[in-house]
Amino acid sequence: MDIVITYVNGLDPEWQKDYEKHTNTPILEKRFRDWGTLKYLMRGIEKNMPFIRKVHLVVARESQVPEWVNRNEVNIVLHKDIIPAEHLPTFNCNPIEMHLHRIEGLDEEYIYFNDDIFPLKPCKATDFFVDGRAMLGMSRHLFAFNMFKKICRNSNRIARKAIGLKPSVCFLRPQHICTPMLKSQCEELYQKVETEIISSLTKTRSSNNLNQYMFLDYMYLKGMLINKRMSKKHFSLGVASEDKIRKYIVNPKHSLVCINDVQMSEESYNEIRRTLLNTFEQVLPEKSRFEL
Repeated sequence: MDIVITYVNGLDPEWQKDYEKHTNTPILEKRFRDWGTLKYLMRGIEKNMPFIRKVHLVVARESQVPEWVNRNEVNIVLHKDIIPAEHLPTFNCNPIEMHLHRIEGLDEEYIYFNDDIFPLKPCKATDFFVDGRAMLGMSRHLFAFNMFKKICRNSNRIARKAIGLKPSVCFLRPQHICTPMLKSQCEELYQKVETEIISSLTKTRSSNNLNQYMFLDYMYLKGMLINKRMSKKHFSLGVASEDKIRKYIVNPKHSLVCINDVQMSEESYNEIRRTLLNTFEQVLPEKSRFEL
């Protein structure tokens, strides 16, 4: 199986020029800033997920690729390689997620990672796929008060429509962690609802968007995804203390950890960033094959 990682460095001057040219909204730092932890995600993959065949790194442009990345071991995928040209550039994760399955040479079984998710303990292939079916915890939700949940509800409605099911008052949400995907199921759904997908694409996030949960809902409703929770821990930098996160990284209780960014002062960002980098270097000190 493969891993697909989406990555953005909001400090890249070329990317910033594109953003200023094509949008009218300020850069949201918590969504675009780089914490410098990507190499530790890759070190975690090599150490704790030895069954992974290939890592694909999806970025907007060449200037986004970190200098330390070993291109002999990491497949660099530019947005233009998978997303229709008329919808580029985009600064919205949702159109990117709609097209990940179009990566050339992608394995049938692949796991989609954001760059804030880290494997800290040994994982097994069967934690993600069993007998051709994906494994992930799914839950039902009723209310969609914010933009993200509205996007989740949109995605569930499209998935149900593609299968021939009536709309439901509830919508599905997977665990907030990496997501196992089946390429053939993504291709099948995309073909069925391509018109709806294309009409939902926007350069910045909108409540009319669809997201990758559409594919997961489709797989689940077809019986191609087993509702079983992954071993994971979630931290928000706005709630969890710096010391608590540091101690968890050193002595994790779950296989995977997600560390979500929030709006914070530049001083806090720099302080927490130093702590994270020092702690990850402590637990994952050896270079991976993905680094030069």
